Amino acid sequence: MDSPQQICEHYPAFLQKVFDMAEGHETTMIGVAVDTLEIMGSTVEGKQVLQKTGPRFNNVFKRIGHHAKNAPTELRVRCLDSIASLLFLPEDHHTEDLLAMSETWFTCLSNQPMDLFRSIATQPFPELHCAALKVFTAIANQSWAQKLMIESPGFMEYIVDRTVDPDKDSKDAKFELVNGLVNSKTVAEVFGNQHYLRLRAYLREGPYYVKAVSTVAVEGAE
Repeated sequence: MDSPQQICEHYPAFLQKVFDMAEGHETTMIGVAVDTLEIMGSTVEGKQVLQKTGPRFNNVFKRIGHHAKNAPTELRVRCLDSIASLLFLPEDHHTEDLLAMSETWFTCLSNQPMDLFRSIATQPFPELHCAALKVFTAIANQSWAQKLMIESPGFMEYIVDRTVDPDKDSKDAKFELVNGLVNSKTVAEVFGNQHYLRLRAYLREGPYYVKAVSTVAVEGAE
C-alpha cells in the first residue's frame, strides 16, 4: 500500500530482514523473501531502493539465481518470477542508469546467465519452461539483452522453433517473448532485418501455427 521508499525509510530493519531471509537456509523463509522482493521490484521506485543498497543486493540476487537453478521446483518457479519482475523495465524508463542497473543485476545471477535460463527453458517441466521464458520476456525490450540474445549461439533458432514448446502455456509464453521483441524500438537495429522479419512473421502467424505439408499430385496416380 505504501511506496517502497517510504517503507524502507520508516523501517530500515525491514529490508535487511528480507535480505537475511533470502540468504538463509530455510526454504519457507527464502520463498517469502523472494516473493517480497518480487513485489518491491515490480515498480521502478522499488528497483531504485534496492539499487541503493549496492553490493548487498547484488549478493542477494546472485543467491536467488542459485536457487533458480538448484532449489526444489516450486521455489525455482518463484525465484524465476521474482527475477522477471526485478529485471523488467517499462520502455519509458529506459534511461542509461536504469538499463545499466538491470544489466548489472542480470550478470550477477550466474557466470553464464543466458545459458542458465536457456537450460531451464528447454526442460520438460511446463512451469519451469514458462517461468524461464518469462525472464527472457522481461528483458526483451532492453537493447543490452537483445545483444546477448543475438550473440548467443542458436538462440534465434530457438525463439522461432515451435516444436520445442510442448503445450499451450509454453506456446503462449514463447509468443509473449516474440511479441516483446517485435514491439521493442531497438530490436530491428540489434537483430538485423532478416531476423526481425522472421520474428514479425512468427507474430503474424500466431502461437499455434502449424506449417502445412503440401502433397505433390502425380499425373496418372490413383
